[in-house]
Amino acid sequence: MSSKDAPPPLPEPLGVSVADSHTHLDMQEGTVEEALTKAAAVGVTTVVQVGCDVKGSRWAAETAAAYDAVHAAVALHPNEAPRIVLGDPDGWSRQGAREPGGDAALDEALAEIDALAALPHVRGVGETGLDYFRTGPEGMAAQERSFRAHIEIAKRHGKALVIHDREAHDDVLRVLREEGAPERTVFHCYSGDAEMAKVCAEAGYFMSFAGNVTFKNAQPLRDALAVAPAELVLVETDAPFLTPAPYRGRPNAPYLIPVTLRAMAEVKGMDEDALATAVAANTARAFDY
Repeated sequence: MSSKDAPPPLPEPLGVSVADSHTHLDMQEGTVEEALTKAAAVGVTTVVQVGCDVKGSRWAAETAAAYDAVHAAVALHPNEAPRIVLGDPDGWSRQGAREPGGDAALDEALAEIDALAALPHVRGVGETGLDYFRTGPEGMAAQERSFRAHIEIAKRHGKALVIHDREAHDDVLRVLREEGAPERTVFHCYSGDAEMAKVCAEAGYFMSFAGNVTFKNAQPLRDALAVAPAELVLVETDAPFLTPAPYRGRPNAPYLIPVTLRAMAEVKGMDEDALATAVAANTARAFDY
C-alpha cells in the first residue's frame, strides 16, 4: 500500500470527547468495531451513521440498534431521488444504470424512509436537500419533491433534519422557509459563506463543519465558521470523503475528527477543550440523544 492510500496515523487524543456528526461507516474499510475502537481511542465516542438510499438507511438503522455509540440518520440522498424517478445513471447509488421508476417508485422509497424514521435509534432524517453540482435541471423537480417529503417526515417523527446542500444555497433556504424547518436542522458539511452562516444562525440551524474547512482554498468556509455561534457548531468527517489536511486524498474515518476540531478551534480563537465541550453538547442537542 502506498503512503497515499495508507490510513493516516492516529492524532493526539482530545481532552474532551466529541461526536462525529456525519459519517458513512458502510463505505469505509474495516469493521464497525474497528472504526469505533480507533475513534474512541482519540476521544470520538459517538458517531452518526448516515444513509443515502433505502439499503444504506436500513443498514444505518440496524447498526445503530446494535451499537450504543452509533446513532442513525435515514434518507434518500438528493442525487438518489432523480435516479429513482428518471433512471439517472449519475445519481448517488453505485449500482449501475437503473430503469426510470417515476413518481410512484419515489413514493415507495420515501415510505420506507418514513418507516425507518419512526425507529427510536434513528435520530435524524437525512442526508436530504438539493445538489445542483451533480444533478442537472431535469432532476431538480424530483430532488425538491423528495426534500419536501423528508422535511415532513422529520417533523412528524420529531427527528433532526440533516441537509446536503451543494451549490443550491438559495433554494435550500427557500424550501425550508416554505415548508417550515423542523425544530432541529443540521447543515451537514456546511458549504455556504459567512453571510449564509448569519442567516442560518438567525434561524437556529446547526452548521456542521468537515475536513474541507482545513483546505487551502477554503477561506470562505473558515470565514463562515468564524461568525457561526459556538452553540450551533458541529464537527464531522463525512468519511470516507473530505479527509482533513495534511492528509487530504487519503482515507478518512471518524478517528480523524481531532484534526478538524483543532483547526476549527484555531479559526474561532477558542481553546480546544472549550470548543469540544460546546460541540459535544450541540451534537447531543441536535440529535436528541
